[in-house]
Amino acid sequence: MAVVGRIYNTVEFRSTWKESFATEHQSNMLTIDGSHREGGGQILRTSLSLSMCRHQPFRIINIRAARRQPGLRPQHLAAVRAAATIAGAKVDGDTIGSRALTFAPGEIQSGAYRFDIGTAGSTTLVLQTVLPALLTAAGSSHLTLTGGTHNPLAPPFEFLQRAFVPLINRMGAKLAVRLDRPGYFPAGGGLLDVRIEPAAQLAPLHLPERGAVHAIRAWATVANLPEHIARRELAVLKERLDLASDDLRAHIEQEAAGPGNVVTVEAACEHITEVFTGFGERGVRAETVSERLAHRVQRYLAAEVAVGEHLADQLLVPMALAGEGAFLTLKLSRHALTNIDVIRSFMDIGIEQHEVAPDRWRVVLQSLR
Repeated sequence: MAVVGRIYNTVEFRSTWKESFATEHQSNMLTIDGSHREGGGQILRTSLSLSMCRHQPFRIINIRAARRQPGLRPQHLAAVRAAATIAGAKVDGDTIGSRALTFAPGEIQSGAYRFDIGTAGSTTLVLQTVLPALLTAAGSSHLTLTGGTHNPLAPPFEFLQRAFVPLINRMGAKLAVRLDRPGYFPAGGGLLDVRIEPAAQLAPLHLPERGAVHAIRAWATVANLPEHIARRELAVLKERLDLASDDLRAHIEQEAAGPGNVVTVEAACEHITEVFTGFGERGVRAETVSERLAHRVQRYLAAEVAVGEHLADQLLVPMALAGEGAFLTLKLSRHALTNIDVIRSFMDIGIEQHEVAPDRWRVVLQSLR
């Protein structure tokens, strides 16, 4: 099935307003296949983001078909409802486990919002969903998000704060994030504060090189776990990345609701700051966590690119909304390639990638209008 199609069958809508709505918009209702490529929640989140920004209704089927528990989970449902609230959208299929969803946005309403995921689901992924629309809304916004702030397979707070936010601010918006309380998986209970001053139009972002590496720092955090875990993680990073003792910091978190362990490496460069994160797991040695993390950092440094694997994925939507942009990165992940397909479904934009050297790819975005 193609990523995008057209939907004309109003039988799928089960109430009077839904039947009326489908008839009104049936000529421009996109259908997104949630099983495409990576087949995860990013397809839903990017679809919601661009639906809000482009005022484009859509229906997504086969939601998270590639996952062990397919369909909407609490954090995905939280993203849907947050988007619906901000966009005044009409929604069908917004229930736990639903594998199909119809979303019809209204006008974006900036303002103060509080969203509680209710589990340890990622607050940063919910933010990722609604942020593009609020970056160009009519007024400022203040978001309070409760749930997980440090989740495997999601952007952790430090990545958001140190790598992503500075680049968004270069594009003309003013975005500030604050961690009021960390929330680790599976306990959750984190609190994220976000303030957004929008831009009338996002400015293009070009990142052709990272420039000189000014500093590499690492810190390891443990919450409700022995401090020696953090010390062991830092010892590995010191050796593998040739770091000085002053560039290492162990942190004991006192405010978390449950146990957690996160180890972070920051590469502060002339033109960009990249952030890499590893998460402690039950049954996985602290040294193994840091070995894996060091490998990702070493790959980034050896390739001499500006943008790392995960940041490349995060920048695609705001750069598409700006109408153009370019960056030098590692080979795009399957996750990013899926994201590109969804963006193309909603927007007339060219997104090209060219390998310029081993593990060095130039990604260029340009509006086709």
